[in-house]
Amino acid sequence: MNGTDNAKGLYDAVRRREFMRLAVASGVTGGVRELRAGNSLPMPKVCTYTEHFQTLPIPEVCAIFKRIGVDGLDLTVRPGGHIDPKDVKQELPRAAKAAREHGLEIMMLTSGITAPDRHAEDILVTCQRLNIRRIKLGYYHAGEFGNMPGRLDDVRRKLDAVVKLARNYGVLPCVHVHSGPTIPSSGFMLYDLIRDLPPDRIGAYLDSYHMTITGGAGGWRQAIDLLRPWISLVALKNFQWQQTGRGAIGQQRWRTNYCRLEDGIAPILDFIRTVHQAGYRGFYTLHTEYRLPVKECIRLTTHDFVFLQKVFARL
Repeated sequence: MNGTDNAKGLYDAVRRREFMRLAVASGVTGGVRELRAGNSLPMPKVCTYTEHFQTLPIPEVCAIFKRIGVDGLDLTVRPGGHIDPKDVKQELPRAAKAAREHGLEIMMLTSGITAPDRHAEDILVTCQRLNIRRIKLGYYHAGEFGNMPGRLDDVRRKLDAVVKLARNYGVLPCVHVHSGPTIPSSGFMLYDLIRDLPPDRIGAYLDSYHMTITGGAGGWRQAIDLLRPWISLVALKNFQWQQTGRGAIGQQRWRTNYCRLEDGIAPILDFIRTVHQAGYRGFYTLHTEYRLPVKECIRLTTHDFVFLQKVFARL
């Protein structure tokens, strides 16, 4: 079976009745539409991250996302992404057209931009043409231990240069709060990086997974408080801690493992309520980062979206 046949098979496997079955199984017998109608506040819009659907052509991803019920795409436009930066001028308009044909929109891009260059400008020019107003920037590595002050200064210079370029095209560059060997590796580090830049020129991209890992029981909430003026994007995903054996001296080792929104350590309802309290009224991106076959990612994404509607109904 070739790639096209495989994609068609997956498309056929995710018919509307399958999504309805999953919605009922998830405990929302009235479906998403009933939850939206029953809430006095407008339900936030939701897009879905496309990284783990990249084996499918964008039009088929749009068809699947439409059946799930989300509002649009968080489209990967970076090396190894759904669209390579060198092809963005031709391929991003085609992707936007496919989204429109399915009643969706490209709500944001996940890019690899870390500094101004030709591909960065191509992406920004095309976003301006298509009215895509927010992009996630790429990652800055922490580097060797002992060099953090200088590394932070270097990242500030690069961010300032990206901000100046993006301003020419009316696109807001947003910095993702990550964890591990990246900058920023916490909401507090992001605040330190952008505190002198105006919120209309750079955005903070919150993440329930990474901010819970680095922020524990209360640090993520304090970081959201600090970042309030800059909050421009919010990713939702969850995790569990998993034992991985013991080290040479007997120390238990642990790692994180992605799981359904409702099954993880990050308190999704509390996190979203805090973001809402901070004044954010924008859309959310559903990060279904399951390292699984596409068909299983579709099932879990559907389940997560249904759960998310229940969370929104409690705001």
